[in-house]
Amino acid sequence: MTSSDDHAAALARDPSRRNTGTMGMWMFLASLAVLFAASLAGYLVVRARADVWPPPDMPNLPRGLWLSTGLILLSSVTIQWALASIRRNRYGALIGLLLITVLLALVFLVSQAANWAWLISLHATAQTGLYMFTFYLLTGLHALHVVGGMVLLFTITARAFAGRYNANFHPGVKYAAMYWHFLDVVWLVMFALMFLV
Repeated sequence: MTSSDDHAAALARDPSRRNTGTMGMWMFLASLAVLFAASLAGYLVVRARADVWPPPDMPNLPRGLWLSTGLILLSSVTIQWALASIRRNRYGALIGLLLITVLLALVFLVSQAANWAWLISLHATAQTGLYMFTFYLLTGLHALHVVGGMVLLFTITARAFAGRYNANFHPGVKYAAMYWHFLDVVWLVMFALMFLV
């Protein structure tokens, strides 16, 4: 038995250690929430001070944001389904759903890149004005955290292939689901503020 297996066995036997990990994840998400809240507050201040929003000479935000929204919502469903699967010791479903989640995350990033490319083709860049700057800042900040989440997804998918998880021990899957749902909620708030309101 390797040291990582010993560590996993110890965590499986000691629920208090698992609760510490969950609390640590909540604290991490709270710190990210402050970052996103500050960014959104800055956006709202800029928007409130503008005479007209959006400025009349700016293009509409891309309709592709609807596709991005659908993709991230669907990926949140698949990661939750993966978590439910490992809680029932359904290893094949866990691996398949994690791979689908990774694919959806990748397509989300491609969709976001396409949205940016469309705006850039209209000469609407971050240097165009505060309207575009805030759009690129918020969507770029979110995309960076999606990339970070993909690293986590790749890690837990590799561990799932190695048989590291079971119904009694699956903290990586749980933490990844928590992080991904957080990104989902952040995106929905951003989407509502930028595109719907």
